[in-house]
Amino acid sequence: MQRLSLLLLVGLCSLSWAQYDEDPHWWFQYLRSQQSTYYDPYDPYPYEPSEPYPYGVEEGPAYAYGSLPPPEPRDCPQECDCPPNFPTAMYCDNRNLKYLPFVPSRMKYVYFQNNQITSIQEGVFDNATGLLWIALHGNQITSDKVGRKVFSKLRHLERLYLDHNNLTRMPGPLPRSLRELHLDHNQISRVPNNALEGLENLTALYLHHNEIQEVGSSMRGLRSLILLDLSYNHLRRVPDGLPTALEQLYLEHNNVYTVPDSYFRGSPKLLYVRLSHNSLTNSGLATNSFNASSLLELDLSYNQLQKIPPVSTNLENLYLQGNRINEFSISSFCTVVDVMNFSKLQVLRLDGNEIQRSAMPVDAPLCLRLASLIEI
Repeated sequence: MQRLSLLLLVGLCSLSWAQYDEDPHWWFQYLRSQQSTYYDPYDPYPYEPSEPYPYGVEEGPAYAYGSLPPPEPRDCPQECDCPPNFPTAMYCDNRNLKYLPFVPSRMKYVYFQNNQITSIQEGVFDNATGLLWIALHGNQITSDKVGRKVFSKLRHLERLYLDHNNLTRMPGPLPRSLRELHLDHNQISRVPNNALEGLENLTALYLHHNEIQEVGSSMRGLRSLILLDLSYNHLRRVPDGLPTALEQLYLEHNNVYTVPDSYFRGSPKLLYVRLSHNSLTNSGLATNSFNASSLLELDLSYNQLQKIPPVSTNLENLYLQGNRINEFSISSFCTVVDVMNFSKLQVLRLDGNEIQRSAMPVDAPLCLRLASLIEI
């Protein structure tokens, strides 16, 4: 009986080993079967710990077949988009946000425009001191809820968009690296003399559509400024001093009534000046208020002028429509009229005044020989 049991045992063992003789890799198959108990086929790095996919479980398989893994949750707030093909940009615009989310340190460009953000809390950008652009326009930010030093650590910031908010004061201090500052469409009432101190690299300043009544000498130190837009405010006087690099000055729709003598000569690169829709009269102008050789375009339309003010012979476009001008003085364009001396004026608009075409002097064609349009 014992011998019979031994024979049966040997037979069973022979049968068991025979099935592995047919598959010489049975041990490898066995290990794989054991490994499958903890291996996740959707895990791009099965032997390393991983965090959940921030974009949903259904997107996991796409990363398992050769694509880059998704960013970790801390790399992009869930309220925003951080496109892989633009890893330094974070898009949080048009999302009804009421607060500023966390900004990862790798970001250079952040877009928070067109939300319902009311404050810029202190330290919100301290983790991302390499920011170049910050877009916060189209929100509900008020001056009393802007951190005093919220921008001071951003030593590389070039563009700051705070337009279309509820600011009543100039923000600051601002980093010296700033090149463009957009503060238009707010409720700012004045620009203190030290509000723009240190901004030597600023090239464009947009302050239009505010409630500014005075700017004093706040623009003097902006030695790189090329464009200054102060239109649609309540200014009664032009700024005390203009930057020497200025090329474009927009002061239309204010209450300016006077311009000092040789005012624009301090900006030898100035090309375009717009002073339409103000309160200018001839008594408020000096003889050489606009006689600056650099000017190419001057807009004085819709004021209260009765005479044409003297301008440089280099001027190419002069807009005087909508005033009270009743005479055509050729000396305003040419102090000497001959073959060698003439104006470079190409467009002259005098429509909407009290002057008649018959009032043009006979030597006007000689002085204004380059004019392609004279509208009376």
